[in-house]
Amino acid sequence: MERYRSVRDARGWLILLLVVLMALPATVLAQNADARREAFQSMPGTTPDFWRDAEEGVSGRTQSNSPGADTLIMVEGEGWREIRNQWVSPGGAIALGGSLLAITFFYLLVGQVKLENPRTGKTIERWSRWDRAIHWYVAVLFIILGLTGLSILYAKWFLMPVLPTSLWASWMIAAKNIHNYLGPLFALGVLAMILKWLKHNLFNMTDLKWFAKGGGLVGKAHPSAGYLNGGEKVWFWLVVFVGLTVVVSGLVLDFPNFGQPRETMQLFLIIHAVASLVFMAAAFGHIYIGTLGTEGAFEGMKTGYVDESWAKQHHDLWYDAVKKKTGN
Repeated sequence: MERYRSVRDARGWLILLLVVLMALPATVLAQNADARREAFQSMPGTTPDFWRDAEEGVSGRTQSNSPGADTLIMVEGEGWREIRNQWVSPGGAIALGGSLLAITFFYLLVGQVKLENPRTGKTIERWSRWDRAIHWYVAVLFIILGLTGLSILYAKWFLMPVLPTSLWASWMIAAKNIHNYLGPLFALGVLAMILKWLKHNLFNMTDLKWFAKGGGLVGKAHPSAGYLNGGEKVWFWLVVFVGLTVVVSGLVLDFPNFGQPRETMQLFLIIHAVASLVFMAAAFGHIYIGTLGTEGAFEGMKTGYVDESWAKQHHDLWYDAVKKKTGN
């Protein structure tokens, strides 16, 4: 009981921390807006009517011919900035933090899924070299893009106050360029992954039974599964829909030279941020199951082979098909 009480106390403090972090950006944003307004109103020649027109996005006169130069404040841009800073950023922090909290408590309560029977020493090939090459190619780029993307979205709140200005500026320039240039390479990997594994990820009645048993959490016997179980198929289709949303929106942002209007870029940036945050929050669960959560799962993607005991326990229908095909 003491252990679970400690877990509940920890959860309460972490939730409180997330709420505080969510409130910080909005508070700083409001303070900055007030400071800008006071500075603008103190300029010679400005009047309340002038400031009101500027805030409403009324166009004026200018010698510049660049698009939007005759508008002092882009109303749509202000709306986009508020959505990004007051909704997307805090919501993403809650989603990422909530995912990590859920995984932590699940591990504390359930622990690692162990092999029910001893290893046999006999292995079966589960992932080919091509499969593993695609997986690790996408995984490495996913981590790099995730870190640089989170820096672009959040680092101004946490890194900028503690880093020297020159170091902060250098990192943000590097993060932006890395993110922009690796994005199209990530898109190629996602497409290769979808095409390579699509045939294995079509749902069937076996998957419905797998879901009914909660993937093994309900009942004593582990539910039957083929080459991929229902949970793995859900992850695949999340990669298809959410991953492709990230890819398409990222490419729109990566190539503004095709003439997309500013409003389109703002819309796709919000879509890209939301989809990416959802993708990362779900990926935490995928990473956990494939490493710490399930004994023997990681070695399959590392070496391409799994022990027969692991195959029987987690993918018995696939194991039976392999043994029947090899005549053993």
